[in-house]
Amino acid sequence: MDENRMAKVERLKLESAELMRQIRAEDDIQKKQKLIAKRDSVQRKVTAISNNRRISRETKRDIVAYSFIAPNFIGFAVFTLIPIVFAFLLAFMDWDGSNAVTFAGLSNFKRLPGDTFFKAALKNTILYVLGTVPLTMIASLALAIVLNQKIRARGFFRTVAFFPYVASLVAITAVWSMIFHPSKGPVNYILLTVFGVPQNQLPKWFSGSLVLVTLILFSVWKYMGYYMVIYLVGLQGISGELYEAGSLDGANTWQKFCYITWPQLRSTTFFVVVMLTINCFKVYDIAVMLAGGGDGKLSTSATVLVYYIYQNAFNYWDLGYSSAIAMVLFVMVLIVTLIQFRYEKKLEA
Repeated sequence: MDENRMAKVERLKLESAELMRQIRAEDDIQKKQKLIAKRDSVQRKVTAISNNRRISRETKRDIVAYSFIAPNFIGFAVFTLIPIVFAFLLAFMDWDGSNAVTFAGLSNFKRLPGDTFFKAALKNTILYVLGTVPLTMIASLALAIVLNQKIRARGFFRTVAFFPYVASLVAITAVWSMIFHPSKGPVNYILLTVFGVPQNQLPKWFSGSLVLVTLILFSVWKYMGYYMVIYLVGLQGISGELYEAGSLDGANTWQKFCYITWPQLRSTTFFVVVMLTINCFKVYDIAVMLAGGGDGKLSTSATVLVYYIYQNAFNYWDLGYSSAIAMVLFVMVLIVTLIQFRYEKKLEA
């Protein structure tokens, strides 16, 4: 071993000894764990230099591990991370996709309060989220409770409930368009013949204020099967002994639900609400397919934020303004998610 390596080994040994002294004197467990990890790293360096290895075994293992992670991470960075960063920067720029990018400061954000279509899209998105999330959660939980019982053809009914989630969106929106057709649909026909609603007062489900109601009902019907499966997993994880103890104490069905089932499903419900909220804020395809008509254009009463982002970006080529709207959507989702996580932590405390 040459003099330089010997000197380096001695220096590392002194550093290791000093770290050991700090470890023995430290009372804080977290700080002690950090010092231990640092000393282990120094000891590995000493071993590698002493054995004349340029790379330690631990480093080689790390390289192998990172080589497995690298392809997925590179794909994530190229197709997700970099576009997100670029979109954030573009929110403060003016760019039409062909001319040079120019700095715009906060002008894109200052346009938002005076934009009638943006305010309509924001309002519609919030109303859609407020209507879809609780209704889907209630419907999926009710389905899960019913289909968790020992009933005949339980597997068949589970499949039927889950089918709308995996079915083609184009196909099921076409079916819904026929069912709720203003003049030929069976829903309005029942209202006309059974309930006596006049012809000129029959609801137009895909226009005006009712379009959001139709979108909400469709979304609940489509997604409740998926979240039903998640709730079924949660229900099957609840010990039957808890229900037996509740029966011995004289609890009825509602009391068992309130004091056993619902508390045990708290983590499942938290996951369902978070995922539902994020997915509802990103709604686009359902709105375009169900309320877009033949040309796929949404009216003011049906416009949602993601559609308005797409419209500004690829119809008007106002990429800076569309990125500013996307940042507003991002901040909204982030704030709502953080509130949900904080509320969950308070319940756990």
